[in-house]
Parts: sequence; structure tokens; C-alpha cells
Amino acid sequence: QVQLVESGGGLVQAGGSLRLSCAASGSTFSANTMGWYRQAPGKQRELVAAINPGGNTKYADSGKGRFTISRDNAKNTVYLQMNSLKPEDTAVYHCCAGTRAAYFTLKFDSWGQGTQVTVSS
Repeated sequence: QVQLVESGGGLVQAGGSLRLSCAASGSTFSANTMGWYRQAPGKQRELVAAINPGGNTKYADSGKGRFTISRDNAKNTVYLQMNSLKPEDTAVYHCCAGTRAAYFTLKFDSWGQGTQVTVSS
């Protein structure tokens, strides 16, 4: 349904920052709940952040206070600003899109390819 193109991943030292971007296709972006998940080897995929059409946000405890999810509906783009990065943030980060209800159900319809974030110590 939705094509997602991610950018912004890379290698950063602990304490540094990265901003991930996810560009979505279609004309109904403003009606989607958008999210970021991450998955590290040997660990379950975990929700990092989500933002609903009204701009409400939620965060995993691990990123609270360091990560900010935002959206620009004019650009059909969702962002994840990551500050004060830690080695344990190292993972593949996936952008995802769902209906409005996905903010609560966490059932997302579309997934990006994933972008690697590596934080060195």
C-alpha cells in the first residue's frame, strides 16, 4: 500500500546524533500513523517511537528524552531525531506505516527496508 524510502543511517560515536528520514508514497500520508522499530541481532524487534495523525507521540523507555519522532505532511516524511546515542542503540531501524488505529494496535501495514545505525564506543 505504502512505499517507504529511508535514509540517514550510518556510523556515529557514542554521544553523537543522527536523524533518520522516511519518505512515504501516496496522498494520504497525513492519515497514517507512522512508527520506527529497531532490531538488533539476538533481540526482539522493539517499537522505538510512533506518531499518529494528530501529532501525538509515544516512545520506548530506552529512547525517552533522547529520541524525537516528527512528521512533515507536506513532504510525506517522518523523522526520527536521535541524540546522545549509546552503543546499545545499534540496530537496524525500520520505518513503518499503518492506519490511524495503528497508534494503539501497533499493527502496521507497510515497512521500509531498514537502515543500519551503528554506535561505537
